[in-house]
Amino acid sequence: MDFETLRTTVLDVVRDHQAWAPVITGIIAFCESLAVLSLLVPATVILIGIGALIGSGVIPFLPVMVGAAIGAILGDWVSYEIGRYYKDGAKRMWPLNRYPDMVAKGETFCQRWGAWAIFAGRFIGPARAVVPLVAGVALLPRLPFQLANLSSAFVWAFVWLAPGAGLIDWLRRT
Repeated sequence: MDFETLRTTVLDVVRDHQAWAPVITGIIAFCESLAVLSLLVPATVILIGIGALIGSGVIPFLPVMVGAAIGAILGDWVSYEIGRYYKDGAKRMWPLNRYPDMVAKGETFCQRWGAWAIFAGRFIGPARAVVPLVAGVALLPRLPFQLANLSSAFVWAFVWLAPGAGLIDWLRRT
């Protein structure tokens, strides 16, 4: 199955099973935020498509946004805990072992910026799922990590869903 078929299938399922939209969106956001799995799921285009379904009035915005945020929170949390558990051993695992320079930069970024690295990393494409893992390896304390994880997930969900939901048109009208 190619990415386009996956995107179309997921959007059809969301359209046909509207009550499940928050859960489905949460699963997609979890996949997008989980280290390694994010490379296999075209979540960004699916989330924009779900935003368009929201804009067409098929599904409500708030429950879907909360579902996406919860999925993103859980994905980053699992990635972080994997990093804490394996510590430096995580660097020897795929895909981190293929990009040692990126891992070193990620560690430096996390050590320099702390929790702000988690918040910013959520919005940087490929780094989105790697930064929490590297933060766990670097032993960033749990409380600052979770505060940044929680707050950034809600902003991230809003940013990806709102344009398709009609935010841009609404801003143009006001």
